[in-house]
Amino acid sequence: MVTILTARPGIAKELALLLLLSILWGASYTFIRVGVETIPPLTLIAARTLIAGSLLAAVIGGRGLAWPRDIGTWRRFLVQAGLNSVVPFTLIAWAEQTTDAGLATILNSTSPIFAFLLTALITRHEAITARKLFGIAAGLLGICLIVGVEALGGLGHELWAQLAIVAATICYAGAAVFGKSFKGLDPMLPAAGSLISGSAIMIPAAFAIDHPWTLAPSTSSVLALFALSVFSTALALVIYFRLVQTLGSIGATAQSYLRVPIGVAIGVAVLGEQLSSTAWLGLACVVAGVIAMTLPARRAPVSSRVAAPLSVQPHAALKEVRSISE
Repeated sequence: MVTILTARPGIAKELALLLLLSILWGASYTFIRVGVETIPPLTLIAARTLIAGSLLAAVIGGRGLAWPRDIGTWRRFLVQAGLNSVVPFTLIAWAEQTTDAGLATILNSTSPIFAFLLTALITRHEAITARKLFGIAAGLLGICLIVGVEALGGLGHELWAQLAIVAATICYAGAAVFGKSFKGLDPMLPAAGSLISGSAIMIPAAFAIDHPWTLAPSTSSVLALFALSVFSTALALVIYFRLVQTLGSIGATAQSYLRVPIGVAIGVAVLGEQLSSTAWLGLACVVAGVIAMTLPARRAPVSSRVAAPLSVQPHAALKEVRSISE
């Protein structure tokens, strides 16, 4: 029992980091919405990855960490960059030119659902239960309520923007699963490595298409870009890669249902956005689905699992206690 109690502070720390990550990523949608008002999406994401990657590289140098030297690790950094920054960052930035930050938050919060689907289809190390099937159904229903009704009431451009956010969400789910391959590395290394790799892709694209030297961004867009780069990218990715290792790929995406009310509240307070009644219904379905997907299975009380076998098989009971404490 002592070992169980001493394990709790570590768990509490990881949950606190999960909440902080939810706040950082919940605010990112508002930062993006303000940023793309005067900065084109490709340039915004190129600057975001470059600033965040450079900041983390400087911290890595200050800590004296050694960069991986094998080509295989850097190839994995490049894949992670595509899944976790280049593609989803660009899709969301493009979509938020016409989509409210609150709706983007809701649609992007379904990553645990897609993470589970990818896990079930590829790695197959998690069982499909009735609760998880409910979570999948509820989450997909929420997406359909938001995207489907919005499509009926607007033109195709709004529909494509919202589908782009869903596609970005699938990328994030793939990134959560693929991020497990960096086990053993300091969390800052894959965060910085993927961002630097992403900037190497985005900077040439931004120069070729946006001609950033001709832009005249507003002060609010520039400030939003720096906040997005430093807090919602550099700091957030370090926390994210840590949580992927400590809580697992699906556990790390549990911040999705935490960041929904945070992201929506920030959009309402800062940007004056309002959600339709259908969007609120979709929000309820998405949150219910994600909670169903991410809540751990109920376990038997420790007393019933340990005390009974103790008198018959003491060695087996001691082994069980150790497994619970770990």
